[in-house]
Amino acid sequence: MSFPVNFGLGLLFGIGLVVSGMSDPAKVLNFLDLFGNWDPSLALVMAAAVIVTFLGYRLVLRRGRPIAGKTFHLPDRNGIDGRVLAGPAIFGIGWGLGGFCPGPAITALGLGATGTLAFVPAMLVGMLAARLLIETRPANAT
Repeated sequence: MSFPVNFGLGLLFGIGLVVSGMSDPAKVLNFLDLFGNWDPSLALVMAAAVIVTFLGYRLVLRRGRPIAGKTFHLPDRNGIDGRVLAGPAIFGIGWGLGGFCPGPAITALGLGATGTLAFVPAMLVGMLAARLLIETRPANAT
């Protein structure tokens, strides 16, 4: 049951990205252009996402276990370390340069957006490099 649920949720997420225009890198880049052609609509989409996520977590975590799984997978660390600082910084740089983040990039790839033909492979290489870097670090390194 887990695959159909995850597929359906991913499909719903992708549809939301397309409907909100977040699969269009020009919209994202206009949001980041504070002193030019600024488009505040991304802030509204993010605010709505934060509200839905906040309420969703409150409702879902009242259950003893997930509907389509054995246990919840919640973060077990709450400190700030180099990974917490470097990850978002690299993500933000890529987002600002390409106008995509992973979800919208994959959605836009399905829509045939030209920039995704370079961005998605580069994103996948970066994800693989990060995984290899993490796996080769000593266990006590943070």
